[in-house]
Amino acid sequence: MKDKIEKIAIIGDGSWGTTLCVYLAKKGYPVFLWGPFPPYMEKVSKNRYNSRFLPGIRIPKNVVVTGHLKTVLQEADLILFAVPSKYSVSILKKIAKTGVALKDKIFLSVTKGIIANRLLRVSELVHEELGDIPFAVLSGPTIAMEVAKDIPSTAVVASQSPAIATQVQEVLNSETFRIYTNRDVAGVELGGSVKNIIAIACGVCDGLGFGTNTKAAILTRGLKEMTRLGKALGAKEKTFAGLSGLGDLVTTCFSPRSRNRTVGEKLGQGMTARAITSSMSMVAEGMDTVKAVYQLSQDHQVDMPITAEVYNLVCKQKKASKAVSDLMNRKMKSE
Repeated sequence: MKDKIEKIAIIGDGSWGTTLCVYLAKKGYPVFLWGPFPPYMEKVSKNRYNSRFLPGIRIPKNVVVTGHLKTVLQEADLILFAVPSKYSVSILKKIAKTGVALKDKIFLSVTKGIIANRLLRVSELVHEELGDIPFAVLSGPTIAMEVAKDIPSTAVVASQSPAIATQVQEVLNSETFRIYTNRDVAGVELGGSVKNIIAIACGVCDGLGFGTNTKAAILTRGLKEMTRLGKALGAKEKTFAGLSGLGDLVTTCFSPRSRNRTVGEKLGQGMTARAITSSMSMVAEGMDTVKAVYQLSQDHQVDMPITAEVYNLVCKQKKASKAVSDLMNRKMKSE
């Protein structure tokens, strides 16, 4: 691993990957932006706009936009992995097949999700597919368009290596994007993943026409579910009161830009999960993550009633009004 990060590669041309690409380029770093579809990347390279995922934000000239994966991996000192969790396995396998040595680079995951069919966090998946490489994860209350517009934001970078976390912090931190460090990789990843499920539940409240009381209850009890699962999986309880837990949860549950909240709103209005998915150009991570988290809650015997009802809405076509009724009529208990 180099003492100084000079060049950066972004793997994934979605809204968050493109946002970080623009942000880091404006800080003066040479940046490579890779996407899986070369013809589209050529279009972005020529027009300097990613109109599909980050409309209206110009990509600076010091960004090389390309569909050549091996080239960007070879050039970069810091690799930002910004691929939706459902596509993570296939892209990581492509990275492995390039044969590029990664032990002298830092691999930073900015993906929020759990791989449904393998019940793995991204850090666990990276370890399985790429081996023991320098690794960190970034998460927090970060609506992409707000960061792209330099609206003051915060996030946390977690790594088992304090030196790696500090190095990434120094690269990302600025007067508009304040970065904190943490060593609880599992907690930071789980917070960033489970909050998308709770955001769907809050969106359902919006779709049904409920008020702030209902959303506050869902958010508060959802945080409790997130913390219970985290503790069962070895995370630290205090992490969930931080930026990657409560902070990200509040943003995702209330922001009109939140894709997961929007999905929930449409479910509350009566649309099916299949119809919602087919109408979206971007990925709402909670739709897949809920399958993994529900299974984890069953495997580890963790009580997660809100998660269970979101699972029923997404996977079992349960009616939103019935899900709310079943939640409200559960056996009474102490807080």
